[in-house]
Amino acid sequence: MRCKLCRLGRKQVVFGVGNPTADLMFVGEAPGADEDEQGVPFVGRAGQLLTKIIEAIGLHRDDVYIANVIKCRPPGNRNPEPDEVNTCEPFLFQQIDLVQPKVIVALGKFAAQSLLRTDTPITRLRGQIHPFRGAQLVPTFHPAYLLRSPDKKRETWEDMKLVRSLLRGEAR
Repeated sequence: MRCKLCRLGRKQVVFGVGNPTADLMFVGEAPGADEDEQGVPFVGRAGQLLTKIIEAIGLHRDDVYIANVIKCRPPGNRNPEPDEVNTCEPFLFQQIDLVQPKVIVALGKFAAQSLLRTDTPITRLRGQIHPFRGAQLVPTFHPAYLLRSPDKKRETWEDMKLVRSLLRGEAR
């Protein structure tokens, strides 16, 4: 079933990219203009920062799987609406179930709140481990937010050190 986004100016579906057997999966909000153009999630400035974050924990983009809650770009990069989330969520859940990551990083407020079904602020969700579909979910700030608020990079680094230790089996 398709939602209304397929009629609202998006160029293509941006499904996901990466290692189909990855231990680590990143989930963002929705594709932006660059992603809609190229058909790949996180390829713009935020994506370049995400690549640096991945490399900082000793991995490469090819080692992880990257997806979004919503598979099509909302007009004007607005927040996805509840009916759009409801339509796309089964596709994301299927991706998670097929990849079977050990750790999922929810990038930003929207992804974290959507996945955890909460309205708790990202500032309170981050730094914690949440069980999710057989994986350990760690919310952190979205790379686009970090570009606007570089002072939050230290907290994101703490989250990523937690992710690294979870991947190594060192933390619970």
